[in-house]
Amino acid sequence: MRIDKLLKQKRTLSFEVFPPKKDGNAADGLFETVKRLKALSPDFISVTYGASGSNARDAAEISGFIKSIGTEPLAHLTGGPSSPDDIDRVATKLVSLGVENVLALRGDKPKDEDIEYCKYFKHASELESYIKKYGFCLGAACYPEGHSECETLYADLANLKKKEETGASFFITQIFYDNSYYYRLVGEARRMGINSPIIPGIMPITSTKNLPAVKSMCGSTIPLELRNMIEVYSGAPEVLREIGINYAVYQIIDLIAKGAPGVHIYTMNRADTAEAIYGRLENVFGRLFRA
Repeated sequence: MRIDKLLKQKRTLSFEVFPPKKDGNAADGLFETVKRLKALSPDFISVTYGASGSNARDAAEISGFIKSIGTEPLAHLTGGPSSPDDIDRVATKLVSLGVENVLALRGDKPKDEDIEYCKYFKHASELESYIKKYGFCLGAACYPEGHSECETLYADLANLKKKEETGASFFITQIFYDNSYYYRLVGEARRMGINSPIIPGIMPITSTKNLPAVKSMCGSTIPLELRNMIEVYSGAPEVLREIGINYAVYQIIDLIAKGAPGVHIYTMNRADTAEAIYGRLENVFGRLFRA
């Protein structure tokens, strides 16, 4: 089912996974993760891939697997590292697998890779225009604290407006830990005439190993109270995991209470983390996320 139609009917619960490195056992593990996520009744599961585009076909296959077990996939397409032929190959594969939903991204050039980036698709809106012919329901990314390449939030919002005008019917935010940034984004977007649903993206910090990912995924601000807890309990992994999960639960409860159209959880391929959050919010999800 198209995500834009789902969002007109209900709040959505969704998760994100990514293809593992080239390893058969790791791939089997991801399929098991997807099955466990399906048991939590998500409305869709998104599938990302590396910014270099190297495992785009793997992502397409995983999207097809998600579809085959009865859950809607949201396949990422990244224009930055891709040629039109690359995009056509992956898009044609997605269509053949019955995938209806695509998140169109420019992508950020990997800092440690010497590759030519954005040769054909310099902006996500250009990629949207190119793949319209496939009939996908299109989504796009947005940034509660503004994109790192934009001088101001309002310059970034102008890009968001262009994405909507080009075909994006919903947005998913990058991760954030201070909900006030999300509320500011939504408020300013509405004032600029951006009307599509903006789904907040949440990634719990369950380990100090998560911190490099937090920094690389747009350098999200970590509030002082959370930062203090991470520092105090950095040597106690089990306590730190509880802190991260409970903080994510707090964020979600606050977001839903203030009208968010859904919640998108970046799982880092950890089904147990998604299960822990769901377990604490089962009544909330059951009561407020069902059509």
